[in-house]
Amino acid sequence: MKELAVLSKAMMQERKDILLSILCGFIAGIAGVALFSASGYLISQTVFAPPLYTLIVLTSMVKLLGFLRAASRYVERLASHRATFSILSRLRTSFFAKLISITPGIFNKNRSGDLLARIVGDVESLQHYFLRVAYPPIMVVMVFLSTVLFTAVFSFWIACLLVIGMLITAFVVPSLVLIGQRKISEHVSQQRAKLSTEVTEVLYGFRDLKVYGQLAQREQQLQQDSAVLAAKQQRAAGQLLFGQSMHIFVTYSVTWGVLVLSAFLIADGVFAGVFLAMLILATQTMFEESAAMAILPSYKQDSEHAAKRLAEAVPERSTNGYDEQEQGSRGLLTLDIDGEAASISLKHVTFQYEGEWRPALNEVSLHIPPGSKTAIVGPSGSGKSTILDVLLKLRTPASGEVLFNDISVNELDEASIWQNTHIVLQQSHFFRGTIRDNLLLSVEQHSDEQLVAVLHNVQLVHVSLNDLVYEKGENLSDGEKQRLALARAMLRKGSIWLLDEPTSSLDYVTEARVLRNLLAQASADTVLLICHRLTGLEHMDQIVVMDQGQVVERGSFKALMERKGYFYEMKQIELQMIGEQGA
Repeated sequence: MKELAVLSKAMMQERKDILLSILCGFIAGIAGVALFSASGYLISQTVFAPPLYTLIVLTSMVKLLGFLRAASRYVERLASHRATFSILSRLRTSFFAKLISITPGIFNKNRSGDLLARIVGDVESLQHYFLRVAYPPIMVVMVFLSTVLFTAVFSFWIACLLVIGMLITAFVVPSLVLIGQRKISEHVSQQRAKLSTEVTEVLYGFRDLKVYGQLAQREQQLQQDSAVLAAKQQRAAGQLLFGQSMHIFVTYSVTWGVLVLSAFLIADGVFAGVFLAMLILATQTMFEESAAMAILPSYKQDSEHAAKRLAEAVPERSTNGYDEQEQGSRGLLTLDIDGEAASISLKHVTFQYEGEWRPALNEVSLHIPPGSKTAIVGPSGSGKSTILDVLLKLRTPASGEVLFNDISVNELDEASIWQNTHIVLQQSHFFRGTIRDNLLLSVEQHSDEQLVAVLHNVQLVHVSLNDLVYEKGENLSDGEKQRLALARAMLRKGSIWLLDEPTSSLDYVTEARVLRNLLAQASADTVLLICHRLTGLEHMDQIVVMDQGQVVERGSFKALMERKGYFYEMKQIELQMIGEQGA
């Protein structure tokens, strides 16, 4: 499967440990067969009272083989598991890096719980690919061929019987397991993802479900989904047991066959009876090495299905329009503005969300001169926030061009754009910790005095740096979250400000104070402010009015008011609402 290509690449990067584990595994397997063969031969020899030196040699050989088997098995397990965990680490890193490059568009296709199941469950499933899928056939072939050649020295017919038994173990038993396992593994992964998704939904929406009286119903649904998953996992475990049972049956059938055939050969004088115990134990030991073949189909299907789900979550070509190899080959430029204000331009930009019937941006053209202050206003769904996503390279337009300082964003490394930008999005994430922890997310170092000063600038004078913040800021009001996000942005370096509804949850007085302090800090910078409220826009150099993905008006506050168009009507409605609230 092409989805397993990244896994094969990760395995090649750990080839030293893999080759070492194969070598030591082969030594351990051969040492095990030799150990039990020598033990059987020693037991047989004692019956005939051989010379003492013969027993000493055989006993010493058994001890040395036991030590060799244990030592090589230890190194084999160490190397194979080290390779497995390293491969798993590379897979997690690679998958997460690809997820980052297509965020936030991926949330339009996948629910967060399903993504969690893929990141954790499906990546975890791939750890078995080397140990349970790729490794066992190599060991079986190497140990089996060596054992058959050894057995053929004593009896060609017994060697043929071993070949037949091994073919049944390597092909017939796995095929029988595969027939019953073909759909079970996929169903288990899908049901596990479904349960993870539903649990995440319940945890996120616990309060709303409680308020609307739907919590008991959701809990019952979770119990049903959990029972279904347990039943499917039980079926999958039953298939594994079936395969192991079939392998044991074949092992003892072949062992009995060797015993019966040896008896006939001994009776005919073709075969010496002193070797009987040796060949019986060699047969059992050889088949022990092939036990993993019985459950190989289950792990193989599980790995293939997990790789397929990961490939579905991360398409071959990301939504940025080029993959990682292309990024490296193109030699992306760095947005180096040295603290100077940058210009921003959009030229005939069109963007449409997948599944939407109309574009979010339709032939949008906009120029923001360096050091200017621009506000974008308009009703919800007019495409304002999408402009910020396009500027930050979080989404790629279907057509048109986006430029910083006349350089296309397609030629710029997105990290350099973020590093030079003060960003506040509509939804800011807050981590469990203190106010100080949530302010110190950037690489810049700040003293407590600087942190307190910026908190005062955003009117958070009542909080302490040591105050606890819950996960996602659950103990903060919406206004406190917005001001904390603004404080975090104001601590960053850069000369570009991209602000999306940064004060929508604040009262008019607090909003005016916060914006005044923010614009004072950004007096020489390029500012792009997205907002619904029209209060305080008198100080903006340019106001852009959007509706249904298009720019319908632009100009200064005074010019738009004199034009008495869309913006004028919006302003009159806002003044009317403010008057009604005051009354």
